[in-house]
This record gives sequence, structure tokens and C-alpha cells, in this order.
Amino acid sequence: MLFTIEHKDPCSKARCGVLRTASKFLPTPVFMPVATQATVKGIDLKVLREAGADMIISNAYHLYLRPGAEIIKLSGGLHGFMNWDGAITTDSGGFQVFSLAKLNKIEEKGVEFKSHLDGSRHFFTPESVLDFQMVLGSDIMMPLDECVRYPSPKKYVESSVALTLRWLKRSAELFRQKDTSSALFGIVQGGTYKDLRKMSAEGTAGLDMDGYSIGGMAVGEPGELMYETVNYTTELLPEDKARYLMGVGTPPDILEAISSGVDMFDCVLPTRNGRNAQAFTSNGEVNLRNASLKEDMRPIEPGCGCPACKAHSRSYIRHLFSTGEMNGPRLASTHNIFFYTKLMEKAREAIKNGNFISFKKDFINKYKSPAM
Repeated sequence: MLFTIEHKDPCSKARCGVLRTASKFLPTPVFMPVATQATVKGIDLKVLREAGADMIISNAYHLYLRPGAEIIKLSGGLHGFMNWDGAITTDSGGFQVFSLAKLNKIEEKGVEFKSHLDGSRHFFTPESVLDFQMVLGSDIMMPLDECVRYPSPKKYVESSVALTLRWLKRSAELFRQKDTSSALFGIVQGGTYKDLRKMSAEGTAGLDMDGYSIGGMAVGEPGELMYETVNYTTELLPEDKARYLMGVGTPPDILEAISSGVDMFDCVLPTRNGRNAQAFTSNGEVNLRNASLKEDMRPIEPGCGCPACKAHSRSYIRHLFSTGEMNGPRLASTHNIFFYTKLMEKAREAIKNGNFISFKKDFINKYKSPAM
């Protein structure tokens, strides 16, 4: 995998470039819609393409449990199983093992857990998680790691960082024995403790990974502390490799992270919030169940070119939510995916023009003003 920086903002650490995977050339900064179980909830692949989404992210934990390796093998990998010709990143499922699974037991070899679906017992090791992602045929793979809760005692976080680094070394050693065009990123953990972030970043960068993920953010810490931690962590990572902030976040969160030198993002908010009648607009969030929209014949966002805005009014979409029609969540989620991908386009353009900081400031000020 090759990452090339094409432009740098003169007043921040923001940069735009191109990420070349086995299947795609991707402009960065890039947002990856979340396809946890081999689908972006409520969104047709054709619509994803129309939105300009060239990369999605799926989850190894969920796909391991359902449908499992053998079914995916029959399709020649996850691309074939989904009929998706774009790029695919896969998370190792470490976060889900520790947050969803029951009675997990961590040891040096790996982690034992009970499925949240049926209680069946399973054991993940750094090697088995990597092997499963090889079956998936991921363009970019994440290694097994532990994502600690916020807040957590420093002593525990330090022990967790050390274990994650040892697991990463095993993953990297196995990965380099494989004949693959996939990429393996390292994940930097450490909570909000700067010295532990430094320990994790230096240990991870020392293994010369294909790219670097910043994990353990947006897990309950205050926003300003997250921004500070992300900004500090990017300073510790190689400039010539892609940086991926995992699971973040709101539009202002993403722009703040871009100004800190982050290149890749994913978040469930566009579809999760869309299913719950919340639409993102340049003037903030709009509650599509709000009674004030009953006679509002404007689109969700005037000027938006998404299928929902081109064809339907706020009044109509509110009606769909009020009557429990499934098209309501689908249309709201579609709009939100378009909004996020278009935000990335605007950010890239601002970086190229050398005015990213003013773009970010203007966007956030408008976003936090009362919604239309």
C-alpha cells in the first residue's frame, strides 16, 4: 500500500493525498461508511457509489460469528460476498470482544469470550484474527488489540498497551510471511495518558506498519480531551504513512482531527442517527420527527444532491417516520452518508486551497447555530 501526501495546509497539520490499496486509489481525508455485517444499514451499494464512497469498513468479530469463514470463502472473499468493488477495511473485532461478548478472559495468547448471540465459546489470537481477515480479503486489516474504557486506572492502561504491542508484533511477524497485497495497520492505544500514548506510538511505529490507527477515542472522554490526545498522538507517528482515527465522530470532531493530521475516519453516526430520524446538515442536526416539519416542503438540506433531498420534502420524510415506514430511516441515512462524503470533499478542497482553518471555523460556527 502506498500513501502519498499531495497538499499540506499552511496553518495546521491538515493534509490531503492519495491512498492506494489493492483495489482503489482513494483521495484523503476519507470517510468510510460502516458496514459492520457486510452491509451499510439501509443503504444500497449503488447509492454508496453515487455518494462517492469508495471504501467501507466491516467487522471481523461479527462476520466471524455470522456467516463465518466457510460461507465467505464460497464467494471468494468479502468483496465477492457483498458484490462490492470498492476498498474494504476490516476491524479486528477487538473492541466488540471486550464490549459485546460475555465473560471475556484476556491472557497472553489471546482472548476467550462467549458470543453475544448464543453464548458459544470462542478464542481469538492475534494470529487467528489475521488469518480470518485474510479469508475476508480485506484491503486494510486491523490487528487484535484491547480498547480500554474511559476512565481506566493508569496501571491497567499501561499493562494493556504493553499487551497490545506484544500482540501487534505477533501479527506483524505472521503478516510478513503472507503473500498478500493487503495492508496491516498498527493501532495506538494508551487512553488519555500522554506518556502511554507515546509508549504505544513509538512501539507501533518501530514495527514499520503500513499505516497507523488511533484507537481508544470517543469512549466517553470529554471532546476537548479527545482533540488534545489525537493532536498529541499524530505528532508521534510517521508523516509518510496514513493515519486513521477509529470510530470518530461528529462532523466537528472529524474536522478537528483533520486539522491534527488525520487521514481516515469511520463512524456509525450517519446511519445510526439516520435510523433515529436525525439528519446532519450544514446548520446542525435536524430532528425529522419534529412536529414543526409537518408542513415543511423543503428538502432536508436545500442544495443537497442526495436522492432523499432531490425527491422528497422534510414533511414527507417526517410522515414516513410518524407512520413507521422503513423508507424514513433509509432516506435519512442516505442523506447522512452523502453529507459525510461531501464534507470530506470540501475538506480536501480547502486543504488544496490553503484555507482549511477558515473553512473549519466557518463550518463549525454555522453547524452549531440553530438548525433550519
